Parts: sequence; C-alpha cells; structure tokens
Amino acid sequence: MSAPALRFTAVDLDRVTATVLRQVDLEVRVGERWVVLGPNGSGKTTMLQLASGYLHPTRGTVEVLGHRLGRVDVRRLRERIGLVSASVSKMLVPALTGLDVVVSAVHGALEPWWHEYGADEREAAAGLLEQAGFGYVVDRPYGVLSEGERQQVLLARSLMIRPDLLLLDEPAAGLDVGGRERLVARLATIAADPAAPPTVLVTHHLEEIPVGFDHALLLRDGQVVAAGPAEETLTDKALSATFGLDLIVGRDAGRWSCRAA
Repeated sequence: MSAPALRFTAVDLDRVTATVLRQVDLEVRVGERWVVLGPNGSGKTTMLQLASGYLHPTRGTVEVLGHRLGRVDVRRLRERIGLVSASVSKMLVPALTGLDVVVSAVHGALEPWWHEYGADEREAAAGLLEQAGFGYVVDRPYGVLSEGERQQVLLARSLMIRPDLLLLDEPAAGLDVGGRERLVARLATIAADPAAPPTVLVTHHLEEIPVGFDHALLLRDGQVVAAGPAEETLTDKALSATFGLDLIVGRDAGRWSCRAA
C-alpha cells in the first residue's frame, strides 16, 4: 500500500498563549475525499496551514506527499499542492483576468508578467473554467467578479498544476445559495473522478459537503472528536459533541444537513 498523501501523527501546535491543536492524528490516502468540520476557533484552518507547509508542528509529525515537514524544502512541496484559500484571493491583483489568475499557477506566481505561457497552457486554463461552466470569466477582471465566480476561478487555478493533494479552506464562505450550490456541484464532479487528487475540505456546515466526500474529521478546541468514514462519523452524537448543541443529522440524495434537536 502506498504512503498516505497526508499524515498527522500526535500533532500539537502551540501559539504564544494557547495550544491550538492537541494530539491530532489524520491519514488521507489516495482516492479519499475528507471534510474537516468544527466550530470557529477549533483549529481547522491551522490544520490546512500545516498540510500546505506554511506552519510546522510544535510536537508530533506532519508528512505531506511522503515528505516530513522539517526535512523537506516546502517551496518545492507546495508546487504539488492545490490550495483554495481566502489568503490567496487577497494577494491577487484585481485587474488580472480570470484566465491570468488560472494560468499563472503554472509557475506558482500571483501575476503572469514574469513568465511565458504557451497556447497549450492558456487553452488548458480556459478549459478548466469551461468545465465548471464559467468560461465567460476568462477575459473579465478578477476584481469585478462575484464571490461565487472568484471561488470557481481559484478552484480552477488550484487544478491547473494537476496537484497531488487538494486543500480547500472554506471555499463556500460568503456565497449565496446559488453560488454555493454551483461550487458544491463542481466539487462533487471532481470527487467522482478517480484521477482527481486526494482532497481535504474545511467547512463549518454539513450542507457544504459535496457528494462523494467519504471521510470526515470533527474538531473541537483543537482536539479530534471523531474521524473516519463519513457515515460512521457524521452522527447526531458526534456532531452534538463537536458543536456543543443537540443536533439532528440528516442525509438526502447524498447531501448532508443538520438542525437543532
């Protein structure tokens, strides 16, 4: 069996005044699609910062694509990781077109001015937007796109490098229902593709879990409440313990939901 795409082993991460993560274990294998759920401040985004090499654990080990953090050049490692994050969006120049944002990922750049891009690369970038149903944004400035359109551009950008690991940090945050559903549908299509990379999605809401995401990790106060196959993990008891409220979990046509009991 091949090594996991991502492995956390007894991971702690300390800040100046508090421990953010405590004894976190996680294994994401090829072909798996994971969702990480938990309330605000539970450590979800911190986990993705570790997984993408922007943080190192205080204790324990993090292995990404077979390499242990602290023993690998993370700049080279990040070239194999697709990341959709608000932090990336904030760094992009608003005047860039949707196509420029996507194609510049080839060289890990935030702007296209310093590299040459061939017709094949531009065609591939446009194709990713077309596949999502957003081909019309190729010539539009990123700064005038809606939040839903921007997230689709960022997702296409993350796929442009054909990543070996895909990390999604609350990609549906701030979207209206239409934008959320279009994004969730696109992620479900990606999840159904056997050639798609192993994926970790961070969210607060069960309704944002795409069909095909088959594993879940629940996090509260930096500690794992439950982890494993989604059907075994996303239960009334586990979700109630995670969010500190009596919750009832439902599922319809492969989509999850929950409400207060």
